[in-house]
Amino acid sequence: MTPMRSNLDIAIRSNADKTTRNFLRDDDSLLRQVFFSVLRHHHPTLANKVDVIYALSQAWCSSRSEDDFSLLEKYLSDLKPDERILVASSFSHMLNLHNLTEEVNNNQIGRAVCLGDMDSPTRDTNVSLIKLTSQNGYTPQQVYEALCNQTVELVLTAHPTQALRASLLRKYANVRHDLDNMHSKRMTEYEKIETLESIRANVQAAWRTDEIRRSKPTPQDEMRLGLNYFHEVIFHTIPVFHRRIDTALANLGLPRLPLDNTLFKFGSWMGGDRDGNPNVTFETTRDVVLLARLEAADEFFHEVEDLMFDLSVWRCTPEVKALATQLSLAERGDPARIAEERKKRNYSDFWTPVPVTEPYRVILSNVRDRLYVTRQVLHQCLIHSASSVRGALEEAGAYLDDDEIAAPLKLMYTSLLKTGDESVANSRLLDVIRQIRTFGLALMRLDIRQESTRHTEVLDAITQYLGLGSYASWSEEERVQFLLRELQGKRPLLPPGMPLASDPREVIATMKMLRELPRQSLGTYVISMAKTASDVLAVVLLQREAGIKEPLRVAPLFETLEDLHNAPATIRQLFSSPWYLNHIGGVQECMIGYSDSGKDAGRMAAAWALFETQENIVEVANEFNVKMVLFHGRGGTVGRGGGPTHMAIRSQPAGTINGCLRVTVQGETIERQFGEKDACFRTLDLYSSAVLEAGLDPPTAPKAEWRKLMDVVSRASCAHYREVVYKDPDFYSYFASATPASELGRLNIGSRPSSRKTGGIETLRAIPWIFAWTQQRLNLPVWLGIGEGLQAAIQWDGDEKDGEERKEKEKEKENVTPSSSSMSSSSSYTSHANNATSSTNGLNTLRDMYEHWPFFQSTVDLVEMVMAKTDPDVSRYYERTLTDQALWGLGENLRKGQKLTHETLLYVIRKNTLLESAAGGSASPHLDEKLRLRAPYVAPLNVLQALCIRALRDYKTKGICAEYRPQNEEVLGLISRDPSEESVEIATKHPFLAATDDCLLITIKGVAAGMQNTG
Repeated sequence: MTPMRSNLDIAIRSNADKTTRNFLRDDDSLLRQVFFSVLRHHHPTLANKVDVIYALSQAWCSSRSEDDFSLLEKYLSDLKPDERILVASSFSHMLNLHNLTEEVNNNQIGRAVCLGDMDSPTRDTNVSLIKLTSQNGYTPQQVYEALCNQTVELVLTAHPTQALRASLLRKYANVRHDLDNMHSKRMTEYEKIETLESIRANVQAAWRTDEIRRSKPTPQDEMRLGLNYFHEVIFHTIPVFHRRIDTALANLGLPRLPLDNTLFKFGSWMGGDRDGNPNVTFETTRDVVLLARLEAADEFFHEVEDLMFDLSVWRCTPEVKALATQLSLAERGDPARIAEERKKRNYSDFWTPVPVTEPYRVILSNVRDRLYVTRQVLHQCLIHSASSVRGALEEAGAYLDDDEIAAPLKLMYTSLLKTGDESVANSRLLDVIRQIRTFGLALMRLDIRQESTRHTEVLDAITQYLGLGSYASWSEEERVQFLLRELQGKRPLLPPGMPLASDPREVIATMKMLRELPRQSLGTYVISMAKTASDVLAVVLLQREAGIKEPLRVAPLFETLEDLHNAPATIRQLFSSPWYLNHIGGVQECMIGYSDSGKDAGRMAAAWALFETQENIVEVANEFNVKMVLFHGRGGTVGRGGGPTHMAIRSQPAGTINGCLRVTVQGETIERQFGEKDACFRTLDLYSSAVLEAGLDPPTAPKAEWRKLMDVVSRASCAHYREVVYKDPDFYSYFASATPASELGRLNIGSRPSSRKTGGIETLRAIPWIFAWTQQRLNLPVWLGIGEGLQAAIQWDGDEKDGEERKEKEKEKENVTPSSSSMSSSSSYTSHANNATSSTNGLNTLRDMYEHWPFFQSTVDLVEMVMAKTDPDVSRYYERTLTDQALWGLGENLRKGQKLTHETLLYVIRKNTLLESAAGGSASPHLDEKLRLRAPYVAPLNVLQALCIRALRDYKTKGICAEYRPQNEEVLGLISRDPSEESVEIATKHPFLAATDDCLLITIKGVAAGMQNTG
């Protein structure tokens, strides 16, 4: 490449980057104007006020002055309660519309990358294939074999982090589609006008829709929402993605992916996750399995009907001809009667029996009939809850096993290849076969999750009933000996008709229900809060006692820091049992929890513990010649292990993925990754590329000094985090009062309670813990302790040993109170920032780690991204508005800690501002611009939220309620939308409270949209 051409390419890429930035701003302005036109149409006076508020907010976001913030706060305080609802709703809608512009912008960047106009911010599979063969020394055949042997299973959960109603998601999806078309298609003036009208119609429909979910969703509701992503996007994108991989392979002179190969599988926790959720029962689990199988049967039914139109070919192999003849003979009868029956079934065509001269259609006609019967049986099972699903399908001759439906299609595929019709074979028929291999008749396999103590309760009840003693009081050694003895014996342990309390009875009922479901509908039995080998063996035994002939694989979920550290020993104890080693057949699944470990120890300590645990577990598995499948329980936010897909996978320890990855996709992340086809394609591409490279081009093992320094960072950060969160007597009071933690449960965004049981921080789930701090804008769980950890590393002289000396120093550090620790760390950083010569070894090692170790780089980059979303000024406003003055000192210390982390982070990675890249641009495509555009929408929502929380708490504690008795019918309708009797009563007696409550819930949803994270 000549220098002139190189400069031209740089100019083109720079221009493309500027163009996409301009599109982002222009699209934001366009949708804001459309929204204001709708608002003025319905509320002209209010529209003027919203305009003023937006201008005030912009002024404060630019100046950051206290005077500008006071003007904004004063204007919002003076609004009437019904005006507050509409203002909050306005900014919430504008934020959601802005988020659509970001999604469309991502699509534009993707197209620019494909056209070569921009460098890709992330890897894709095609680039990975080229890199591995041209730079890493692999032959095309080696890369092909690795790709064919890899599988990614994405497990969708119903964790309550999707704040938007499905009704609004659909309308916003329509706007996104129209906006994207305006950029990607050449339109006539008429088409532009019509597209803008379509956008306006959906914006107006969204504005006139109640955005508050007025009742909690059931697990079945959550499953139906999840199924919608398959119906609209995922089911149809999978064959497109596989076809693109085929094309990339062809460019390297390689064949298509094998017929039975699929790069992806899908799982679900919706209706299977009963950990702390009393709404998930054995009946619930049965229902969601049926709903998923019904959706799969529907999808395949329509695909087969389309195939019948395509495959009018008459040439075939003798095998296909023989099968068609056999099926045609079995169908002999009155053609008129058959046609009438198919008419009643509402088949799209081919009512009369297909002649054997069209063999492919004869076979497909039979497949269509069996799919119809399958749907009917599943409908009946949904109605009659006592029936066995497996038994009913077998009795009716319906489809039960994936191979049953795949076999005739594969036979037809082979026939078309042999008769020279390769293009026909590799068209829609190949797509359907791949859909069957990806989704099967289950669509997505349901995991069962239950807390370990529930199984202990069952076994304790059994042993006490049989007079064997109390299982719960036995030592771990006694438990393991008992369980292995029972597993190797032949006698039944569970007495029929044994009386059980409600919780143990539900566990047994679930186990017995699982034996009646098709095995291919079930995935893994996950044990949350697993700590010991007996936790795993208990579930294996209970499955046997319930009569499950094909038991579910059992995966312990290690969540707390202590459990992560003990996990390798637990796995070793299991594998040391010859019976268990034989039972698992050479494969063990193990789940690691990012959420509770972060809440337990802080983000940095948790990240390092997860890294080391994965290494150590895999090492134990290799020692026993067992394949270890790691199941990553990642949340949507950084505080719960979330982050960019490619970065997250590429930063895993070498040798821990090996072509097999299982990972959760939670809450709002599902919409972001699978809400539309371009996003879905990118998601599949990122996972496929990252897993391929993780296997063939893993990151180098960290140096010994890196590990030693990470120990220093981890221990210091964990000590400070726990000192603040768990040892400061005022912290829980501060958290409860300065954040909307207690108000989040009223959002109705999930079927699961926010706590496992009543209590303090320990009993709170990770999602509301993260959610509350995100709303308050301090984002404390992500950064707390990291500044102190980095400070300890900077002061490290390289000679400190991993023995008693370091432990003693850390112990001394733990004895420092949070406030003095924060102050001393802050002054310590200042000295380092001004004179970095005192401990260059630690600092240089940190910088070396950041430049050359993907794990450390990704961890720091994610913290940097969250720090960019943090706003200490807004956090202070919540504090001064909501907390007792006695707690303000704690808040100041927390903000000093945030400042310490901010400054130390920049110092270590040698940046002047957050999100600045080495070239002076953004480290993430346009993220700085996106945050700048979101800021004026988010600030008014934060102020309104704090005002609403104060008003509601004043009424609850002091009985103070502002006088507000509206007479306007529209206003009364606005504040009386909650259909529950209790809420109607409150609205009748206290309109101010009804209005304030609605306003609060809208602000929570709005801020979540602005942060693009909930929990």
